[in-house]
Amino acid sequence: MNQTKSTIGTKTMIVSPHYLSSMAGARILEKGGNAFDAAVAVSACLAVVYPHMTGVGGDSFWLTWHEGEKSLRAYNGSGRSGYKIHRGLYEEEAEIPTRGIRSAITVPGMVDSWNAILKEYGRLTLQDVLEPAIEYARRGFPLSPDQYTTTNQVADVLRATETTAHIYLTDGSTPSLHKKFIQTDLAATLTTIAIKGRDAFYKGEIAKEIVSYIQQQNGYLTLDDFADHHGNWTEPISTTYHDYTVYQVPPNSQGFSALEALNILENFDFEQIEQDSYEYYHILVEALKKAFKDRNTYLTDPDFYQAPFERLLSKTYAKRLATDIHMKKAHNFSTVPLGQDTAYAAVVDEEGNAVSFIQSLYFEYGSGVVAGSTGVLLQNRGSFFSLDPNHVNTLEPHKRTFHTLMPAMAFLNEKPRIIYGTQGGEGQPQTQTLMFTRMAHYGMNPQQAVSAPRFVWGRTWGQKSEALKIENRIPQQVYKTLINAGHNVQIVQPFDGVMGHAHAILINDDGFRCGGTDPRCDGAAIGW
Repeated sequence: MNQTKSTIGTKTMIVSPHYLSSMAGARILEKGGNAFDAAVAVSACLAVVYPHMTGVGGDSFWLTWHEGEKSLRAYNGSGRSGYKIHRGLYEEEAEIPTRGIRSAITVPGMVDSWNAILKEYGRLTLQDVLEPAIEYARRGFPLSPDQYTTTNQVADVLRATETTAHIYLTDGSTPSLHKKFIQTDLAATLTTIAIKGRDAFYKGEIAKEIVSYIQQQNGYLTLDDFADHHGNWTEPISTTYHDYTVYQVPPNSQGFSALEALNILENFDFEQIEQDSYEYYHILVEALKKAFKDRNTYLTDPDFYQAPFERLLSKTYAKRLATDIHMKKAHNFSTVPLGQDTAYAAVVDEEGNAVSFIQSLYFEYGSGVVAGSTGVLLQNRGSFFSLDPNHVNTLEPHKRTFHTLMPAMAFLNEKPRIIYGTQGGEGQPQTQTLMFTRMAHYGMNPQQAVSAPRFVWGRTWGQKSEALKIENRIPQQVYKTLINAGHNVQIVQPFDGVMGHAHAILINDDGFRCGGTDPRCDGAAIGW
């Protein structure tokens, strides 16, 4: 992969973290599908070829632009906790377990989202667009380097459940790199969904098998939880940033934190700030910390609590936060670790329709539990609920949790200009802000913006303190100045996987689709 030159398509562009998923989307476009059809094909394919990052048992969020209708909409494809799930189930524990059947307490929302996107905007059938995913599951594909590495890291988690170990390990060990990886049970499940539709997953034979297994293992989800699941269309939230209008999915997504950070950054003159300078990194980190403080205070299911967006996204509030940033001193702020394993992708078609979407199991391999004979790996997203009854994100029945997933679009002159996003939990608002400011202020193309050195601030699981991890490709003096300002700098590898997998599409003034995909993953940008 050339790390500075974007792939350019005159008509279409697809970016995703796995080349086979990008190819699946291209096949659907060639077959006569539009961006919405292709996006669902990419999503389903990622659920097969990147199973450590995403899957049928997880959630998804979507931003959709319909060129003919001039309509931008968001779809919330996240699941709720079960009706019978409450804090008392964990009264002898400090927190909800992050692995195992008792972490799988929210209904998977992704299959419903496929149906919703196609029903609203698609040209092809669910059977058409799931065909590539089914083929890869049934016939196999080469085990990717990223899956190989992740499997090695969490092999003990996978060994803990027989149904999981049977699929993802070979005689208890990590399968060989590039070995053909087959998922027969998942192929059968996807085939049933393709033929019988989303209700097979939520009300039919697949739901019955999943719930039967969960209850056999003393889990908590029921058939009513699955049968009553529904995602929902909603209005995106936005802010202006100089000449751009930037859109995110509303809560329970953390997308508003990126908007708040941009509002703060608008108070600084980036014309006078050099790219890869101490000032650039320091200001971004400090602005994001302030946004994270509000995110941690207010973010949860809006059906349970409405965040005060009129204040949080106001320019007046942002200006006040900006004045609190000390240019030579880092602000001390403590946060909680968030799961980071996710898959982001985007599609733009010949007509100008655009889809920005992201999906996840939360942790790598989610709960670590495959539900019976379905091949469906259950997510552990619900483990992020708080057991503190006074916390805004406290666990309650039939509730959506604080969600890290946040696909983005930036408009210029009322048209989609940049479609972008990234894998990475706490890193998502950070990497999005890096990519966007590099493209908006420094004229980088998508590939340059994705490939450039990155940072991620925060606490990962097992760490006692927050670190500012920075790739070792920026000037040494910048590291030293950041350390002197009080940042807990940790220098990492030049293209470190901890930075997540970011991708972007820029639609330029000529209408060309310029795509960039992350060298830190197994992805591809494919344009016509």
